[in-house]
Amino acid sequence: MTPDGTDQSREGDREVIGIRRGLFGVRGSGDTSGYGRLVRPVSLPGSTPRPYGGHFDEIVDLLTEALSSEGHPGAEEALEKVVVFRDELTLHVRAQHLPVVASVLRDDPALRFELSLGVSGVHYPDETGRELHATYPLLSITHNRRVRLEVAVADSSPHIPSLYDIYPTCDWHERETYDFFGIIFDGHPSLTRIEMPDDWEGHPQRKDYPLGGIPVEFKGARIAPPDQRRSYN
Repeated sequence: MTPDGTDQSREGDREVIGIRRGLFGVRGSGDTSGYGRLVRPVSLPGSTPRPYGGHFDEIVDLLTEALSSEGHPGAEEALEKVVVFRDELTLHVRAQHLPVVASVLRDDPALRFELSLGVSGVHYPDETGRELHATYPLLSITHNRRVRLEVAVADSSPHIPSLYDIYPTCDWHERETYDFFGIIFDGHPSLTRIEMPDDWEGHPQRKDYPLGGIPVEFKGARIAPPDQRRSYN
C-alpha cells in the first residue's frame, strides 16, 4: 500500500501505447453506433517495483538464483520486466530465452511448475515492434502456485521458440495461436492450422483482420457491412 492508502504500487507505472476514439475508432463514416467523443488511452501495466507481495517475491528470487548458474543467461538478460497486476504475477521473457526460463520453472525443486495450462495470443497493433504477444499460464501442482510467462515479438518477425518439448500440452494451443494470430512457434513438430481450413487466408483474431459481413436494410436505409463502416485506429 502507498502512504495514501492506495495499492497503485502493485501495478507499477502503466505504459500508454495508443489512443482509441469512440467505439471501434470510427471516424467520419456516418456510423453513429459508437460515441465518437469518447477518448480512451490504450495502456499496458508497467514494471512493478518490489516488494511484489505474498509468495511472488520468493518465486522471482528462486528463478533469479537458478538463472544465475553456469550456462544460463541470467535474470537481467532473460527477463524484460516483472508485473503484478490484479493479484497475478507475470514474467515478461525475451523470446530467445523462453525455453530456458520455462525449463528452470519446471525442473527446479523449489519452483516445480509442472503444468502449462495453454497458450494464448494477443494483438496490440499500437505497440510498435511488439505487436504480437503469447502468454503461458503455468501451474505448480507441488506448491499450489501460479505464474504467467509472456513474450512479445514484432509483427514483421513473429517467431517464438516452441515449448512443445518442455510442456507437450502446448501442442494444440500453439497451433491454435498460430492459426488465429500468425505467431510462428519455431521447433513445433507440426505447426498447421487447427480451427480454420488449411487454405484460409489471414489470422482471424488479429485486430487488423477484416470484420467482413454483408449489407442490411433497416427502415429503408442501407447499412454497410462492418468492415466498410468501422475501422481500427
